[in-house]
Amino acid sequence: MFIIDDVLLFPVYGTLWINNMLCNAAQEEIANEAESLTMQLSELYMALETGRITEAEFDEREKELLDRLDGIETRGTLGEDEGE
Repeated sequence: MFIIDDVLLFPVYGTLWINNMLCNAAQEEIANEAESLTMQLSELYMALETGRITEAEFDEREKELLDRLDGIETRGTLGEDEGE
């Protein structure tokens, strides 16, 4: 009887496994994107301190990066809320 159950439920288990793998891949991509933005912010601060960019350029670029980082955090928070 268990073999028949496994055969009949295989499509369900397979679909759940695929969905789990896609979710993990999406979370990993979001984490990598956040890490990349953090590194870009560090480089931006270094460029300002060394005088390679002006303060106006710094402010503009910093705002872009922080907005993108906030967007990532918001998506992550929404994804956690939906999963509960």
